[in-house]
Formats: sequence, C-alpha cells, structure tokens
Amino acid sequence: MADAGPVARRFVQSLADGDQVEEIYLAADKALRANRQGNLFLQVELRDRSGMIQGRMWNAGEPLFHSFEAGDFVLVKGKVQLFQGSLQMILTAISRVPPEKADLTDFLPHTPKDVGKLRERLRLLLNKIDNPHLRCLRDCFLIDGAFVDRFCRAPAGVRNHHACVGGMLEHVVNMLDVADKIAPLYPEVDRDLLLMGVFLHDVGKLRELTFDRSFGYSDEGQLVGHLVIGVEMLNEKVVQVPALTGEPFPPELLLRLKHLIVSHHGTLEWGSPRVPMTPEAVVLHHIDNLDAKAHTFTRDIKEDTGSSAWTPYSSSLERRLFKGGGTAALGGDAEG
Repeated sequence: MADAGPVARRFVQSLADGDQVEEIYLAADKALRANRQGNLFLQVELRDRSGMIQGRMWNAGEPLFHSFEAGDFVLVKGKVQLFQGSLQMILTAISRVPPEKADLTDFLPHTPKDVGKLRERLRLLLNKIDNPHLRCLRDCFLIDGAFVDRFCRAPAGVRNHHACVGGMLEHVVNMLDVADKIAPLYPEVDRDLLLMGVFLHDVGKLRELTFDRSFGYSDEGQLVGHLVIGVEMLNEKVVQVPALTGEPFPPELLLRLKHLIVSHHGTLEWGSPRVPMTPEAVVLHHIDNLDAKAHTFTRDIKEDTGSSAWTPYSSSLERRLFKGGGTAALGGDAEG
C-alpha cells in the first residue's frame, strides 16, 4: 500500500464545530478559574500562526495548571464546540512538549505581505527625506544590518495590531505611505520630521519585545517600556551623525524627534508621558491610531469563526464588530 505521507496539521483557522482534535499548539496564556459551583477549570489560549482558540478543561487542578507555562508548546486532545457564537475547544488532555518537537513556522504568524517588497518600500519612502541631518540619522539606522534585520522581523505588538513576524515593518510602511500622501495637505507640517518620526516611533519595541519562539516582553520591556527605549536608541545613533555631516545634530531637532516618540500614544491614559505638543506629533499619533485600529478591526472580523453577524465583545476595543451576512443568528444578545 502506498505511503499516505505526513498527516496535515490542524490549524486553528480550519477547525469547525464538532471536530475531534489531537494536535500541538502554543499555550499563549493560561488561567485557573472557578465555575459557579466553585469547581476549578483550566482556561488556555491555544495559538498557531493561523489564529487563536480558547481551550477549557473541566475539573482541572493546581498540578495540571503548573505542568506547563505560558509560552510552552502543548499537545492537546479535545473536541471543538460552538459556544455563544464562537468556537472553543473542550479539552480531555493537555501536556507540555519540548520545543524541538514543534515546527516553529507553524506557530509564529507572518505578515501576508511580501517582506522584501515592504523593505524596498521602506527605503523608497525614507529616501524622500531632504533634511541633511535627518538623512544622515536615517542612514545611521539603515546601514546597521543587525538593526534592519530585527526591524523587518519584529511584530508591532504581542496581542493587538500587527502581532506577526514582519508586523512592525508592515505597520511603519503603511504609516509612511499615509504620511507621504497627506503631507501636501498640511504644508505647515514638517514633512521630513514627520517621516522620520513615523520610522522611529515604535523602534523601542525591537528591545521591548521577544519574538524568537513566541511573542512576549523582555525584562527591559517590562521594566522600562518601548517609549523610553526608543529615546535611548535614538540617542545612541544621533552621536554618529556629526561624523557624516561634519557638524553637530541640531538640539531642537533632536528634542522634536524625542517628543514624537514619547507622545505618539496620544494621551496620558494610553501611556504617553507627554501629549502631542507639535503639529508633527499630533499627525503622527492619529496616523498610528488609524493604522492600528483599521488592522485590528479587519483582523478580528476575518478571524471570527462564529455564525453570528457580529463578533464577540472585544474588551480591548470595548465593542462588538459587525460582520454582516444577516442578523438571524444574532438572537437576543445584541447588547453583548
């Protein structure tokens, strides 16, 4: 009899109601919770590169909970079921497996865009900068091969927008394209400063985030954060500029760049130590928020496998999203 070949992987995106599953997934997060009767159950976020599904194991205790950690690969057995419009997996077994038994390409989501073309587009847009000091600063970053390689692999986040390999590059190129298109509408905005600010606004995430096996935070990222790290990285590169220009980097220009980095979240409540106080800073904040929100909305709608015309309530977005396709399946849960 002919060899049937390797069994195809059961990616999250291919799962359907009623499927019996025995597969390796990444345990991205876990929690031990109690139901209304006080019985403990395990809740684990199972991921691969195609998406995420919540797994639940009833009557689980502390020993099982501590048998693996968030970020480990786990072999699970269970059945997929539809619950309140979304798929979940009811687990009958879960156990940690060593990393060498997992194919890492199955677990880290990648940008669907061509990274090579994105890299070319990044250089093309940054080449539009005319200011000689900013051009030299740009070059100090782009001639650093290790920096560029990491910039092109990094996600833009762990859970939210562009949380994929190449996500940082995709996010920045999208923002540069928007900035390049709208800059002529606002001639008082310094176009060169805005483009450089877009390039550097999230640069601190290259050290804040870890993304070799799974997406997470480094100790430096947890303790310091990417805004402060970004300013540090800017300071490290700006001292190299005088060797190329023959003159000091303008102090006010450096202050304006630092302000773009530390204010780009827009509000104190969103983590910015300063709110935008220059035209370039407020434009950068809104371009960043636009690209992040547009990506999150379209991704959440695409990844939702439920039959409802609406996605489940998103705590990060503080709303449900309308998918369309009729409202018959919505029933009486419109308030979410």
